[in-house]
Amino acid sequence: MRQNLQRRVDWRLSAFAEAPQRWDISAGLAVVLGVAYFLSARLSLFLLTKPDGVAVFWPAAGVAAGVLVALGPRARLPVVAGAMVATILANLSGDRTVWSAVVFAACNAGEAVLVAGLIEFYFGSAFSLGRLRHVLGLLAAAIVATAVSGIGGTAGYVWFHSSTTPVLTIWYHWFTSDALGIVTVAPLLIGLVSAARDPPPQSELIEGALALVALTFLSGVIIFLPRETWATVVPIAALFPLLLWLAARCRPVFAAAAAFIVALTIVWTTTFGIGIFGDAHFPMAERILSAQAGILAVSLCALVLAALFAERRQHESVLMESEARLQEALTAGAVTAFDWDVRTGLSRRSANAAQILGFDPQQAFSATQFLERVHPDDRARFKALVRDVRPESPSHAATFRFIRPDGREVWLEETSTAEFDAAGSLARVKGLTLDITERKHAEERQDLLIAELDHRVKNVLARVAVVAMQTRQSSGSMNEFVGALDGRIQSMAVAHSLLSQSRWQGVGLTDLVRHQLAPYATDANTTISGPNIMLTAAATQAVAMVLHELATNAAKYGALSTPVGHVSVNLDRTTSGDAAASLMIVWREIGGPPIAPPGQSGFGTNLIRNLIPHELGGTVHLDFKPDGVLCKIEFPLERT
Repeated sequence: MRQNLQRRVDWRLSAFAEAPQRWDISAGLAVVLGVAYFLSARLSLFLLTKPDGVAVFWPAAGVAAGVLVALGPRARLPVVAGAMVATILANLSGDRTVWSAVVFAACNAGEAVLVAGLIEFYFGSAFSLGRLRHVLGLLAAAIVATAVSGIGGTAGYVWFHSSTTPVLTIWYHWFTSDALGIVTVAPLLIGLVSAARDPPPQSELIEGALALVALTFLSGVIIFLPRETWATVVPIAALFPLLLWLAARCRPVFAAAAAFIVALTIVWTTTFGIGIFGDAHFPMAERILSAQAGILAVSLCALVLAALFAERRQHESVLMESEARLQEALTAGAVTAFDWDVRTGLSRRSANAAQILGFDPQQAFSATQFLERVHPDDRARFKALVRDVRPESPSHAATFRFIRPDGREVWLEETSTAEFDAAGSLARVKGLTLDITERKHAEERQDLLIAELDHRVKNVLARVAVVAMQTRQSSGSMNEFVGALDGRIQSMAVAHSLLSQSRWQGVGLTDLVRHQLAPYATDANTTISGPNIMLTAAATQAVAMVLHELATNAAKYGALSTPVGHVSVNLDRTTSGDAAASLMIVWREIGGPPIAPPGQSGFGTNLIRNLIPHELGGTVHLDFKPDGVLCKIEFPLERT
């Protein structure tokens, strides 16, 4: 509870500390927006309809709505405050009363809040000019909000401005001026905020800026064209290519800027009677209507085109990213996708085909070329599988060998589905080809291991049978037979265990000696010296049995049967001239009871003397000296 209370206190203290900073930002935003709103409003008040006195273009509405949509609900209070104060000051600087200025301020602020609220409700915070649905949503929100605010504005004109103009006319002028202001200015502010968060690359900035400069120059030229019949076609023919260029090549903010430039040019020339939109020979109502129609047409054209191209770029980016991920997955899985058009005979493969098949993925190759590289032993079977495909069983799978252009042979597993035309003829085959070369090699290695294991098991069983028979013949009793046989089988098991740990790659001789002496040895009664030479599986098993017999005899009759006895095993690699290297093992016993040569050699002695020469092609010298047994074992390393 104390921790929770402390967290609440810390949160309130941090919120209190951050409050001045948030208020400073809000106040700054309100001031900046108020100034921009005031200047926009003053510009609009230059162009008023007569006799109702409603502005025909109100960009200030776009300033408030655009900032609020771009910055979100957190900017609501600064936007409302700045818009209301700026509206009141702009109206009081003209011929408006205080009460009418207050009503207009409330309507303008509420209008911006309503636009932003509708956008937030239907599109969330992820509003973007790069989606056509969002652009149309902004237009719909502008229509709804300005229609609603126009009711309040009309009431203000009627009640506090003593206007004699029909109510519907006042509402219409309010609605059109505010709606045009939102459609032309709000997208620019939304796009600028979005560009500030995610700046476009420098090349796009330069390209977009140059296009906007060219558009500004052309707009000025078009304004001063003579009022001829052909003059109505020239603006469209001149401006549309630039708008299309900006929409296709740049982000929507540039198209929004272009629409704003054209709208500002039209409003400025209409206000001050310049060019074709300011021709005094035409009534003011016609000039205003032409100006509004031109602004609306250019703005919608620019924004819709920009949204369409932005969506296309986004879809292309998503498609390219998806294709890249698919290619990565195919490459990681050693899989290539293919599409074979039976009518043309051409086959297309995914980009990783070069890695698996050795073909250039950009180079189309025919099915005949592919079949030519199928292994001759598998080609007929592969053709038969494809030929037997039917509409009722369109899928098939084949495993075959493939010879790459570089000559390397790989194993492929192909799974495909056929498509048939209305007549039931084969039209197209699509599927996946998997590189299973490693799997096939693993299966071959496994088969070899199984065969080798089978061979070794048979050898072990045969050796156990021989050992059991010989042990039985040299044993005086059943207990002696069981004990001797158990020891010898345990020796073979130790050697087998060491070989299994090394995956039958070989066993170090020092490790083998240590394990065979382990039942009887201590640090005081045994010494092992020399390099840890690696033995093959065959040498390991033979040397292990010999060492076991030497250790068993030493434990029963020799140095290991008494506390003062000692056994030393010296390991060495020897060479003599050009002869191959040999392995020398010297077993020496000292300190044990006096030794006399046995009158008759038993199975153990015969095994020591005969196993190494028989299996490894070596020599064994076994000497029963009075002071201890000496055994020298030597065999060529090339046989190990």
